[in-house]
Amino acid sequence: MLAGMDTLPSRTLADPHAVTTLEQLAALYDPPRELVLKKVTDRLHAPTLGFIAASPFCLLATSGSKGVHCTPRGDAPGFVTALDDHTLALPDRRGNNRLDGARYFIENPQVALLIVVPCAGEALRVNGTARITADPALRDRFIAQGKAPATVVIVAVHEVYMQCAKSIMRSRLWDGRARPAGLPSMGELLAAHTGGGVEPVSYDAVAPARLVETMY
Repeated sequence: MLAGMDTLPSRTLADPHAVTTLEQLAALYDPPRELVLKKVTDRLHAPTLGFIAASPFCLLATSGSKGVHCTPRGDAPGFVTALDDHTLALPDRRGNNRLDGARYFIENPQVALLIVVPCAGEALRVNGTARITADPALRDRFIAQGKAPATVVIVAVHEVYMQCAKSIMRSRLWDGRARPAGLPSMGELLAAHTGGGVEPVSYDAVAPARLVETMY
């Protein structure tokens, strides 16, 4: 037994500050800005495709009978590929063959992707449903180092929206590294996602100061 373990209470005391209702939760936070509610879209616009093409890394979240899994997926930039403006595909490269996420695609197709570009503060969130295919022609599109993936994950896109840069700024993850040239700006992405509801130049001009002011 670890030192001190014998002095711990036999059961965890109830948390008197636990938040257990939606009303309690809402009372603890300011209401979201109008833009935050409007920036969700259901399609992959040109700036979004540019962001995805620059990404070598994403996180893929799945859920099923044994709980929730979140797995890293990485490859050369553009490995997450748009088949059309409502569909993404990514290769299921060689891993540990536990097939945790793959089993869940069959049990419960709902998935979430967090797509990241090195040195970019914002990230792209995609929610949708996934299926697995062993289509030879599609597998051949993802050949790397002479090897095709065993399968390809197809994601039907239901929601797309940009996550602001605050978390990455707070973590200082990319400090000292320059943003990739040509990567669509947050203003450009929001303009596409809101159907022109954001003027990109104006948004990008004031965004850095606003992020700092609302960091904590």
